[in-house]
Amino acid sequence: MNQPRVRRNDWGTLDAPAIGSWKPSLTVSVVIPAYGAQRLLPYVLAGLAAQTYPAHLLEVVVADDDPRKPLELPEVRPERTRIVRVEEGWGRANACHTGALASDGQVIHWLDADMLVEPDEVEAQARWHHLIDHAVVLGHKWFVDPAPLLATSPDGPLHDVFAGVEKERHWVEDVWDKTDDLRAAGPRALRTHVGATASLRRSLYEESGGMDTSLRLGEDIDLGYRLAEQGAVFVADRQARSWHLGRSHQQHRQDDVNDYNQPFLTDRVPDLQPQRRRGRLYTVPYLEVVLDTRGQDHRSVQAVVDSVLASTLADLSVSLLGDWSGIGEERISPLDDPQKSARLVRASYAGDPRVHLVKEAGPRRRQFRLTLGSAGWAPGPETLANLVMHLERTHHGLRQVMMPDGTSARLERSAAVARARRVARPGEDLDDVVDELFGSWWVEAGDAGFEPSATIKRPRLRGTAGPAQDPAASWVELGQAPAPQAKPRKKAAAPTPAPAPRSLKDRVRSRLRRG
Repeated sequence: MNQPRVRRNDWGTLDAPAIGSWKPSLTVSVVIPAYGAQRLLPYVLAGLAAQTYPAHLLEVVVADDDPRKPLELPEVRPERTRIVRVEEGWGRANACHTGALASDGQVIHWLDADMLVEPDEVEAQARWHHLIDHAVVLGHKWFVDPAPLLATSPDGPLHDVFAGVEKERHWVEDVWDKTDDLRAAGPRALRTHVGATASLRRSLYEESGGMDTSLRLGEDIDLGYRLAEQGAVFVADRQARSWHLGRSHQQHRQDDVNDYNQPFLTDRVPDLQPQRRRGRLYTVPYLEVVLDTRGQDHRSVQAVVDSVLASTLADLSVSLLGDWSGIGEERISPLDDPQKSARLVRASYAGDPRVHLVKEAGPRRRQFRLTLGSAGWAPGPETLANLVMHLERTHHGLRQVMMPDGTSARLERSAAVARARRVARPGEDLDDVVDELFGSWWVEAGDAGFEPSATIKRPRLRGTAGPAQDPAASWVELGQAPAPQAKPRKKAAAPTPAPAPRSLKDRVRSRLRRG
């Protein structure tokens, strides 16, 4: 698929057809997670039955997550509508995933069971997926009291009943207003991924890993981050209009919802960096540092890895590439072992959960990846934090550091590289595509804060002072105890005079004054 290229999140460069002026070809599956939805579901399905999208390309899958009473389909509904019972697990994420697996459309359109869509809503969303295979379309919605709708019949004029009622905005609209409908949001667009009315290609959903069915709340933000990792473009389409029938769960108890979501999302979404705490390890690190140890001296590798782990940017992991499974245990002189360097590196970090000994740099999840060209150059304490922060502020996709010996280090934004791979033509240089889509810079090693690893003073638990400043460090280095140091004598302190005894009256008055 030869696709147009979107720089960062500026989806306005896409030439989307006007509603009603084009011919769709993709099949669309509307997936509705439903729990206690029998009252509103007839109106939701009636709204879908009136869609302008071709009926033979549209199916509706209702994932019934209520074990108390099975849902029943109303008379007014799209031709291809069916109910799928959720047999295992529970919650919205699980129901969405169950419905997605049971559906067969090329496009998956999430729609909550309390959403009444306008007649051209599905068409408005689907047109973007005919342009690129990595669009995530977010529809527009107003929150309204459903009472006027419930006073009508599902086969009546549903889309005119809210013309004069009071409407409540959704919080994402404030973000849309500030970012030109997400065109200027850059990498932060993922934070507005709310699944009450959203759509994406099935292939993109599968590549992202799908819904995390263990989450009970916040599953749309988690999925949004993983979609961004796959290079997604988030389209805020105000023409994909819908009505939310009643206030959402978050609007009723927003503080409680945020308090519940915080530990789950902070662990999974490194983009929520301000909520993470120094000294903690998270399932998905903010930065992954990759170093190929093959052919490298163990002392250089240790100097580089120790410098990385001592960085002021603590939210990271280290992947050391090597033939670790090939390290044998046969009888051999330890000092003459041809695999000595690899063996010593493995022993050095066997107990550190931040360090992973792997054969190849696989698809480990992270927001940024720094690949070091050699173990000859190590970052200073603030180098990694400064590099990543500069990439964050510029919204660039790539930063390359040129070392004096001709090697280089590459700091990549995962989302930028994934997007570039999607749209690169055969034989096209990937770095050129990343630069076109997100921007990139070269910097010198000294300007970035890299130093020769041979000169790095590796930090110790006792402190970073060298032997000249720390007698204990001299003892460790030389293998001998430090000479005892004479301690100056302290003058004996004058005895503290005993307090004068107080009368009972004075003690009572003192207590009364204290409260």
